[in-house]
Amino acid sequence: MGGQVGAIHTAAARGFPLVPEAYERGRPMYPFAAVRRLVRELRIRPERRVLDLAAGTGKLTRLLAQSGADVVAVEPVDAMRKRLVETVPRVRALAGTAEAIPLEDDSVHAVTVGQAFHWFDGDAALAEIHRVLRPGRRLGLIWNVKDESVDWVRRLAEIIEPYRGSAPKVASGDWKDAFERTELFGPIERARFSFVHETDVETAVARVTSISFIAALDEVVREQVVAQVRELVASHPETRGQRVFPLRYRTGVYWCDRL
Repeated sequence: MGGQVGAIHTAAARGFPLVPEAYERGRPMYPFAAVRRLVRELRIRPERRVLDLAAGTGKLTRLLAQSGADVVAVEPVDAMRKRLVETVPRVRALAGTAEAIPLEDDSVHAVTVGQAFHWFDGDAALAEIHRVLRPGRRLGLIWNVKDESVDWVRRLAEIIEPYRGSAPKVASGDWKDAFERTELFGPIERARFSFVHETDVETAVARVTSISFIAALDEVVREQVVAQVRELVASHPETRGQRVFPLRYRTGVYWCDRL
């Protein structure tokens, strides 16, 4: 089995324990077509053992469980894992990180990572995933990313980004570097999807406050961010006066073979 639970990024360690409820409310589910593609490419079937790594509150876990697979969730943040267990009680949930997975060698048929690989030490994580994944099986990654080509969504990002600090951003593409270096996995393949998350002002606030580095802010500063979000929604032509409005996302699905 892997070693002791490893460290996680400071922003994640400080922020995510504070926001499981905001995460549940503010973060969208994954679009059905994207999950269906992930399940197909990873050959996930009933009774096959699937590891959902850095599972959070179980947004992806619960969808994988619907396939009939034997899903094991690994999540380092106690508060997030507790919320996952409440939401998907039939799934076994373990404390652990991508760099120290608490499972035996060659013990899973597929590994999935939702909204998280960019947080990992990529080289160490790929080594651990390779260890627990059976030969010839696949690793799959999925991200929902806000579509900043939409003006109000871009302005929302402008409120958030000044507080990012050292927290990684999936859109930077830096997470791909480990895949380019590794000899443990084959080339990455990709599929793209888009969808709309119907959102109200409280969901928009929850979406922002569920971000780790926003959650970790001093309370006064965090409330200033929330006030900016509320003002944006109240004043922008695309959201003003609407009880429910579209928050557009792009979803990327990636997969590769364990060599």
